[in-house]
Amino acid sequence: MLILISDAFDKSLPEKLSVFGTVTEDTSRLAEADVILVRSKTKCTKEYIDQAVNCKLIIRGGVGMDNIDREYCKEKGIIAVNTPRSSAIAVAEMAFAMMLSTASKICFYDSTMKKGEWAKKTKRSELCGKTLALLGYGNIPRQVAVRAKAFGMNVLAYDPYVKEAENATLVKALEDAVKDADYISMHLPYTSETDKILNADLIACMTKAPVIINTGRGKTVDEAALAQALKEGKVSWFCTDVYSTEPPVKGENPILDCENVTLSPHVGANSNENLLRIGQEVFDTIDSLIKEGKLK
Repeated sequence: MLILISDAFDKSLPEKLSVFGTVTEDTSRLAEADVILVRSKTKCTKEYIDQAVNCKLIIRGGVGMDNIDREYCKEKGIIAVNTPRSSAIAVAEMAFAMMLSTASKICFYDSTMKKGEWAKKTKRSELCGKTLALLGYGNIPRQVAVRAKAFGMNVLAYDPYVKEAENATLVKALEDAVKDADYISMHLPYTSETDKILNADLIACMTKAPVIINTGRGKTVDEAALAQALKEGKVSWFCTDVYSTEPPVKGENPILDCENVTLSPHVGANSNENLLRIGQEVFDTIDSLIKEGKLK
């Protein structure tokens, strides 16, 4: 068995996977690979999959799978899976760090201090007692909810595919989730259903000019509508780790021209600990499929 590691994983992974066969990071051997490991950089399009003539399994290290044409994989008899549990803590901590830094004005204090200013009169805000709306309630937002509850926040969650939620009150309508929210944290996969789900109409439902955090997928946000809302004060701040196109280009993405934003380069899952967890989940997936006779 030839395992191709196409993107950046923990450096210990090749040796760990060597018990299953030959492990390579040489992408020129794509046509030989039985198993392909990707993260977000490699795009497994029809054209890419057609080159992987020997492929039986593609594993996406992480949660979102919008960089893999899963329908075409199904047609070709290729198993396509992700590592849904591994990234939950890393991304949840990233989302919560963004929320905390905004409430405590960390970026503002840091920049003014470096300019030689002493902005002591500018007041912070507390998370305790505030309402947090979680859009999506999978593994990651469940971890965010645990942390929010520990800070004394009122937590609402909207997810039409979830029937019960610990640490959050489920609401049936998206509009009801965001209406009175002080903070909104987005944890949605990108699908036709979630495309630009945060748009001008949804923003118009918000009564508190909330802080919005997105560590899910950039295309779930209408960036032009959000930029306008930021300039008009309908949304007070936007923190994002993801963008409609990555990396975003100044002059093309209006979010980059807004002042009241906190930006990071899609690093929510890039903790050292998470890369180790991803590697273990990749190992367990391959091992399980071999034992089940689905991979040889």
